[in-house]
Amino acid sequence: MHSLDLMTVLAGGLTVALVFGLIAHRLHLPPIVGYLLAGVVVGPHTPGFVANNQLAGELAEVGVVLLLFGVGLEFHLETLVRVGRVAVPAALAQIAIVTVASLLLAPTIGFDSMASVVFGIALSVTSTVVLIRVLAERRELHTPSGHVAVGWLVVEDLFTVLVLVLLPGLVGTTGDPLKLASNAGLAALKLAALVAFTLFGGRRVIPWLLNRVVATKSRELFTLAVLVLALGIGLAAARFFGASMALGAFLAGMVVGRSDFAFRAASEALPMRDAFAVLFFVSVGMLFDPSFLLERPGLVAIALGLVMLVKPLASTAALLVLGKSPRSALMIGVGRGQIGEFSFILAALGQQLGVLPPAAGSTLVAVAILSITLNPLLFKLAPRAEALLPQARLVESTRPAARHEPRHRAVVVGYGPIGRTVSRLLEESGIEPTVIELNVETARTLREKGVQVVYGDASRRETLEQAGLPSAVALVLSTPSEGTTAGIIRQARELNPSIYVIARAGYLAEIPPLRTAGANAAFSGEGEVALAMAELVLTRLGATPEQVDHERARVHEELLGAGTEPEDRKSVVRQPS
Repeated sequence: MHSLDLMTVLAGGLTVALVFGLIAHRLHLPPIVGYLLAGVVVGPHTPGFVANNQLAGELAEVGVVLLLFGVGLEFHLETLVRVGRVAVPAALAQIAIVTVASLLLAPTIGFDSMASVVFGIALSVTSTVVLIRVLAERRELHTPSGHVAVGWLVVEDLFTVLVLVLLPGLVGTTGDPLKLASNAGLAALKLAALVAFTLFGGRRVIPWLLNRVVATKSRELFTLAVLVLALGIGLAAARFFGASMALGAFLAGMVVGRSDFAFRAASEALPMRDAFAVLFFVSVGMLFDPSFLLERPGLVAIALGLVMLVKPLASTAALLVLGKSPRSALMIGVGRGQIGEFSFILAALGQQLGVLPPAAGSTLVAVAILSITLNPLLFKLAPRAEALLPQARLVESTRPAARHEPRHRAVVVGYGPIGRTVSRLLEESGIEPTVIELNVETARTLREKGVQVVYGDASRRETLEQAGLPSAVALVLSTPSEGTTAGIIRQARELNPSIYVIARAGYLAEIPPLRTAGANAAFSGEGEVALAMAELVLTRLGATPEQVDHERARVHEELLGAGTEPEDRKSVVRQPS
């Protein structure tokens, strides 16, 4: 029966999540809204199909562990240091303001002091997924303001992780300062031991292990190794250090993120994370009773006001004080008018410890759905709000990015003799090549030489995005790979419809499928050898240059097909004007 329940939760929950996720996408809303609504539909508070809530919660714990592992992978200390002067004080100020406001409203919302503080912290946390998407859509992600917003998210995530670690030790110590200090000190010692064990010990062991796995050239083993690291270190953190599995996974992600395997781990081994994360949001939605909106409308309204009014205003004010321009302050502040992943993780722990009442969890689900849905309206009102702010441009406190994006970029897949030659020619012509390489040693060597390189599989959409393909002028597939090259071309066309694609095939028979997939030009080794030999024979027999050109074009047409004759070989390499 348990196995049947498991399949019911997986199949039923994910199916409903898919349907509502598609609906949310059609309405131009983040999929997280659909996942939460899917949980409401399959939960015990609505008629029809009801999933096993306990089993869904157990599966969701895996999603939390993998989610934190992914956060650790993407944590970059350099980014935090670069924007720390603004991001750290602004984040802490906003968290403090929202938490204090929640504490002051404790008598109104009916929570005790401890519950109000935890509730306020949960409301002050922003959805990383939603904010990153908003920044990307507004082309602000790689601007100084975008860097501050991302740094802010990092600070917020770290603060929430710290709360997750300390909260179990603080429960039951209200009014007893000595016990509070004792529990906090013990938690700090355990945390320090876990950090030392993972960061210092793991820095040697984890890269060594992944190196051995990569040497097998097995994608399945690499995926398995990353999952073992995330779940295994998370379990060790819980069993031996008394910490949460999520914290152990976060630290494991930090170690892998500092290695050469960071991006490959994120692109290849963590799609499973997304599936379990969906189950996490579904399980959260299952806790929500729609009738709660009628029972406690005041509580939901107050929490929504804290998220969509107090939070953006506090964020904008903090950024203005710290020297950001009105436009940047508003853009970042408005983007924070919603809640997401860590809000639910913190609330789940609070309810598990008996700190938060069930009403808090239901309120957070309602506020998440409403705030994420209504957040785009805040962006439409932002220009009007900007007119009310002081128009004197303040000096930006953040430094510009150390490295400017090149005006022209090309993506080269593979760094064999052909990829190496193409990369050199592109660079000499004023176009910066970004190499995608699956050999970790080659990737390390290129990185040491200052070459822009992404270690990963080009058949993964995330790898192409990381290499900057959406803004590139050309894609050069320098290595033939039967069965995957056409897929790479199709994904490239989806990411950048105007990109010029040059593909290499192993055999002549492989060229038509590549052309059908969207390659502007496709070449095979045997075809080019035939052309070279035919040209040499004609020249030796005394043919004129015009005859050689004519016959070369005819043979090229016969061997390689229409659309790849010499005039279509025109170079995509142009000197920047």
